[in-house]
Amino acid sequence: MNTAARRSAALFTAAILGLGLLTGCSSDNVSCGLDQCTVTIDRTVNASANVLGVEAKFLSADQNTVTMEIAGEQIQLTKGQQAVEVAGLQVTLDSITDSNIGIQVSR
Repeated sequence: MNTAARRSAALFTAAILGLGLLTGCSSDNVSCGLDQCTVTIDRTVNASANVLGVEAKFLSADQNTVTMEIAGEQIQLTKGQQAVEVAGLQVTLDSITDSNIGIQVSR
């Protein structure tokens, strides 16, 4: 294989891997950058999303506090509170409405 062909193959592989990192956690309710995702979860029983390799499940909420299970660990998030560390990730509550919650998850 000549140098130009190897270079093209390496660029193609790098592009595919980079695209996989960006879209690996993306879905209808998850929007990701390289190390941070914004997740919107419906306030319904058993609502969940997969983000940065872990599952985030909605358990319950009141006006200011959300209880979630992330990577098998139950945590409570309060609006305006500093990030909670779970499974090596930092999780914060961004928003809470009658119909959904928004959280930020970062490495």
